[in-house]
Amino acid sequence: MNDLNVFHLKQLKDANEDFVLLDVREPNEYRIANIGGTLIPLGELPKRLQELDPNRKTIVLCHSGIRSQHAVAFLRYQGFTDVHNLSGGIDAWSTKIDPKVRRY
Repeated sequence: MNDLNVFHLKQLKDANEDFVLLDVREPNEYRIANIGGTLIPLGELPKRLQELDPNRKTIVLCHSGIRSQHAVAFLRYQGFTDVHNLSGGIDAWSTKIDPKVRRY
């Protein structure tokens, strides 16, 4: 699996790199804490796949990195080649990068 850590994601965001940040948590989790990105809950991903571009770098996150691992595997199976899991998810982001992002 091709994981990215939160420090790498911060570098990409700070450099305004072109990528899709895909959040696969549930809407209520996204409302509690988010760092932007496109919200497509994991369970909706198969039917909303057409909303994503398989040719763009895609970084997938969830709360801790487990659901996003499943999403990355699914996206790779669907032909996405430049797709990465955010190791530790939003929880790692809030503890290591931005403590203003609410933990839950």
